[in-house]
Amino acid sequence: MMRKPILLFAFPALVLLLLAAERMAAMLLGAYPASPAVWHAWLELRPFSTMFWQQVHVYLGGSMAVDAAIIVFATGACWMICQAKRSAGFFLANHAALLFAGKMIALSSHAETASTIAAFTIPNGLHFSLMLDFSLKNSLVLCLGLAACAYCHVTFLREAKLRAEGRAVRILALQRDL
Repeated sequence: MMRKPILLFAFPALVLLLLAAERMAAMLLGAYPASPAVWHAWLELRPFSTMFWQQVHVYLGGSMAVDAAIIVFATGACWMICQAKRSAGFFLANHAALLFAGKMIALSSHAETASTIAAFTIPNGLHFSLMLDFSLKNSLVLCLGLAACAYCHVTFLREAKLRAEGRAVRILALQRDL
């Protein structure tokens, strides 16, 4: 099975598309503040990117042009990484996108009503709770991320196996020649 760069790029592209859609909804909200449809779209997209854009605006300013440049640069970088011959790049890009999506969902869950509260016990006996919003859209994003992660692992291991087989054939040829 050949590696399919478009499948490797799909999940990072989804995460970047969600970031871009939230910025577009924020821009439309500024243009049409009385529109309930724009408010609804913005509120649906906001949990995926709330903390990220707040941090970007703290360090780089609140410009939509900077936001667009970040999204375009990240999209181009992810596409080039997924097209690269080395397999570690797409592996890291997909895992970074999955961690980013999980972090955004976890951070934004504290501002909304939590649908699941998990209690954990640390070995010294201290109890703490983790509240996450496992809504349909959050669960869908995380499931797509896990599927992309699994595809990356299969592709990475398959390519490693092919490289090992090629190396074994070359070693056998050298042994035979010696």
